[in-house]
Amino acid sequence: MPSTALFMLMSGIIFSTLMVTSANHWLTAWLGLELNMISILPIITKQKHPRSTEAATKYFLTQATASSIMLLASTLNAWQTGSWDITQLNHKLSCTLMIFALMMKMGAAPAHFWLPEVLQGSTLTTALLITTWQKIAPITLMYMMSNHTQSNITLIIGMLSILVGGWGGINQTQLRKMMAFSSIAHLGWTMTAISIAPNTALLNIIIYMTISTPVFLLLTTTTTKTLQTMTTIWSSSPTTVLLLTMLLLSMAGLPPLTGFTPKLLILDKLVMYKLTPTATALALLSLLSLIFYLRTAYLLTSMTPPTTSQSVTLWRLKNHHNQLTTILIPVALFNITIMPALQA
Repeated sequence: MPSTALFMLMSGIIFSTLMVTSANHWLTAWLGLELNMISILPIITKQKHPRSTEAATKYFLTQATASSIMLLASTLNAWQTGSWDITQLNHKLSCTLMIFALMMKMGAAPAHFWLPEVLQGSTLTTALLITTWQKIAPITLMYMMSNHTQSNITLIIGMLSILVGGWGGINQTQLRKMMAFSSIAHLGWTMTAISIAPNTALLNIIIYMTISTPVFLLLTTTTTKTLQTMTTIWSSSPTTVLLLTMLLLSMAGLPPLTGFTPKLLILDKLVMYKLTPTATALALLSLLSLIFYLRTAYLLTSMTPPTTSQSVTLWRLKNHHNQLTTILIPVALFNITIMPALQA
């Protein structure tokens, strides 16, 4: 793709996201989301491969459907209440429809069906963009309308997302699909807390984005796409193995790493609101995600010397990615060790 076209598309994505986050009118927010969708479609299809075309088609159809539901919900609310203000979504049916539309745009269960397929048909860089930046606008809208959301609906969506994210990721050997189910599970934690503790939900998704960004960048520099090829990273960059292991364990939510902090705060809020059975169920469901995180971390570390590899080793003698790995070390350490500072 020409650099000028890529610059224009990235500018459109950034501008549309800023347009949504600063909007106060539902039509302005809808327009920003449409511009965002149009800007990212050429980026998904830049591979010139049938799989990327299929991914772009699925992304377009899902996002267009969600935008239609969103426009219906905002129009219905304006019809009933006379207000187009995002923070004044008082009509219950409109609020429920809006939650479903934003849930579909983010990829939370039960409208998660498009996310693993789209990520599998995209490059790792595009997958990073979809799982992090593309979620900013819908989550901002959820945060702005959190005073009117029904907690029962968001709790059900959250529990379903954590269950689907954990259960779907166990059987995956493709890293992009595994990261897609990881994104669904983390969205579940955000949706669980969005109605009872919006600030904690926002902290959860921010921490997820800051952890997943170096993970995707390290996978991109090592051109790693499956669990089998992940076992050979040590042959070209042992530092990357250590960083990826710690980042995956942090994403799994193991204490005292950073990823455990938002989960602990969300569970604390649930217990505070006398939702102890829900908190217990969420803690148990998160163990499903822990399984494939630990499996991936084990595959990373079990192949390091002097262990004998059990498969054909794909030796990589090029060290062109060591410079980026060096840059990502401070970012990764920040994401791994921030928990004591947050607790303080």
